[in-house]
Amino acid sequence: MPDPEPTLSRRAARVQMRTDAAEQAQHARSSVTDRVRRGLVLVAAAILLVGGAGAVTAAVAGPPIVGEAALGAEETTPPLPSAAPATSIPVPAQSAVAAASCDDPAVAAALDAGTDADVVAAFGGASALRDAVANGRAPCVSLSDADRIWVVVNKLRPLDPLEYVPASVMPPEGMRRTADVRLRPDVAAALTTLVTAGAEEGAGEIGLNSAYRSYSSQQRIYRGYVNSLGQAAADRTSARPGYSEHQTGIAADLVACARGCGGIEAFGGTPQADWVAENAWRFGFIIRYEDDQTDITGYEWEPWHVRYLGVELAAAYHDGGFRTLEDFFGLPAAPDYAG
Repeated sequence: MPDPEPTLSRRAARVQMRTDAAEQAQHARSSVTDRVRRGLVLVAAAILLVGGAGAVTAAVAGPPIVGEAALGAEETTPPLPSAAPATSIPVPAQSAVAAASCDDPAVAAALDAGTDADVVAAFGGASALRDAVANGRAPCVSLSDADRIWVVVNKLRPLDPLEYVPASVMPPEGMRRTADVRLRPDVAAALTTLVTAGAEEGAGEIGLNSAYRSYSSQQRIYRGYVNSLGQAAADRTSARPGYSEHQTGIAADLVACARGCGGIEAFGGTPQADWVAENAWRFGFIIRYEDDQTDITGYEWEPWHVRYLGVELAAAYHDGGFRTLEDFFGLPAAPDYAG
């Protein structure tokens, strides 16, 4: 939870501290300005003795001076109300902080005994973790570990073992369910929060059609699609047993509800679907199989299929404009099975 609101005296103290800091910074900049000007005068005098007035003009003009506004956002802070306008004197860049790695004790401890959120924090945040994984700097973070929220399951990445079973699954509360649907407890709680927010924000009622599927149920479902559609068409619609996100307990198929709940195929284009597409990331979910991404994911568009990634990683996914987990984690496309 956020810290309690500071008292008025604490606020006043903080304002005074910022004011003092701003005045000290301005004094320092003025001192730097004086030193630079004196240095330029000495340089100009030396050049005049050697190359004449033209050389003096060129030397004094020098290269363009980069002001604070031109530096990266991470190198500046917002101006304080009492601070004087920025000068044109270059501001030294802050020292780069080394990114966390698998060798860091905090990362090792989080992976050994912490939660997924602890691991994200140990790496310095979701974006830092994603960058380390995507660029091969975090071999300790296994994208094949189905107990982790960052697991990637696709046509080239089966579960290990194929008959994987999550430690615990339960039905989410506060929403209509059209079948015996269960999710990992943390995912179930997050989905309840999402559904509640959707109703409060005017999207309408969202129900749950399908969630965890065991290996044996995946066998029955896939076999049914093959019998009715043929294997090629079935592979674009249904995962083979052991290759399904549903088997992890962190994926769910949503439906739009009014008096009753429709099927998953009727979800796209509804107010509920539009709201989920825009807001799911706020609650830790992404749309796993987006439109026009079949060449990467191997599946046709499924606006109803949401996948839990955790709030921090889902925010990094959204803010980075990613549309597939394969791109997010720097993995190859998986349009087809290896064999």
